[in-house]
Amino acid sequence: MVLDNKLLEDVFNNFLEGPKIFKNRDAIRPDYIPQYLPHREEQIIRIGHILAPVLRGFRGSNLFIYGKTGTGKTAVVKHVLEHLLHKSREVNSPIFISYVNCRISGTNYRILADLGADLGIKIPFTGLATNEVYSRFKTSLDLQKILMIVVLDEIDTLVKDHGDSILYELTRINELLKHSRLSIVGISNDIMFKEFLDPRVLSSLSEEEVIFRPYMAPEIRDILLDRTKITFYDDVLSEGALNICSALAASEHGDARRALSLLRVAGELVEREGSAKILEVHIRQAQKKIEHDRVTMILRTLTPHSRLVLCGMFLIKKAKISTSITGDVYEVYTELCGEIGFEPLTQRRVSSLISELDIMGVFNARLVSLGRYGRTKKIRLSLTNSTIIAAYSEDPWLKNLLKFKPKCLLSKMMNKNAAKTR
Repeated sequence: MVLDNKLLEDVFNNFLEGPKIFKNRDAIRPDYIPQYLPHREEQIIRIGHILAPVLRGFRGSNLFIYGKTGTGKTAVVKHVLEHLLHKSREVNSPIFISYVNCRISGTNYRILADLGADLGIKIPFTGLATNEVYSRFKTSLDLQKILMIVVLDEIDTLVKDHGDSILYELTRINELLKHSRLSIVGISNDIMFKEFLDPRVLSSLSEEEVIFRPYMAPEIRDILLDRTKITFYDDVLSEGALNICSALAASEHGDARRALSLLRVAGELVEREGSAKILEVHIRQAQKKIEHDRVTMILRTLTPHSRLVLCGMFLIKKAKISTSITGDVYEVYTELCGEIGFEPLTQRRVSSLISELDIMGVFNARLVSLGRYGRTKKIRLSLTNSTIIAAYSEDPWLKNLLKFKPKCLLSKMMNKNAAKTR
């Protein structure tokens, strides 16, 4: 114990006595909203024009914002709304803003409960019908006599999982209100999101649209340069590190958030090794660490049955079967379920899990036609075996399953070897 204390004392002293890297560590985090947003002036002014009528007591138009991850959508919306709220207090306009991240809230019930909580309504975490929660929210909203702007961030994730019923209710709510008004700002990472909406919802919701295009490499460099002045002490970031960070982020669909994460992790690596400058090599190290952490997090948060499907594909690849179809994966999956006493899901449901893993980038699944035998998916594992083993090294039951030898695979291997010797 004494030795542990001495080691920790050395860690803390080395940190305090080492070179200063971060001037403001929070300024490079994803939730930080800077005072200036380079290369988004056009979108800021456009959104400002759309929302400005609320300052004179009129309901604002519903607004929908599209763009890939890391293109500044959320930052711009929060920036504009912050200034709008400040101006509303100057002119005594009864504006109320509520922000909900639909990926975090997850369900129609929780979104309505979160909106209600912002208005001061106490709604239990579960237990009520969604219609009852909506009714309570509507009643409270009307009593408060306000112009409410509801921001639904990552709305595409909710609609894909739970449908567009909540959007339909919220777009029609003004017909039922007497003293208050509500307008919606929807933010979507999926530019094809409108295809998931009912035409009735679409006609009401998309009164105004703003598209956020990806950043180009020089634009990302400007964003990083502006942010690093707040984040790091002078002469900490090398020119080469700044350039390579901008280039890497631009090559990945112009994701500024990705670039900021690279800089943050690189700064932390430099800080821990006691160096005084962020170099190109640190950006490369940060890139590997972020990618590893992202994949590990995805694998560790999969549902038990998704893990079993992944384990099945791992064993198929381990058996040197390069590609397989849905039926092969399902056969191994059911054998794994039997090994640990799980009730297997239907093949249809497992096919859906395969599609989800394909979207995540864990699998590479391609739909192929078998002629009169119908269609199936040809599936390959996109990750290396070592990545999966490392991710599940601390999971005792899955760690053992990765060493399991399914009988169905042994028979396939024997048939394959027999065919080679003919």
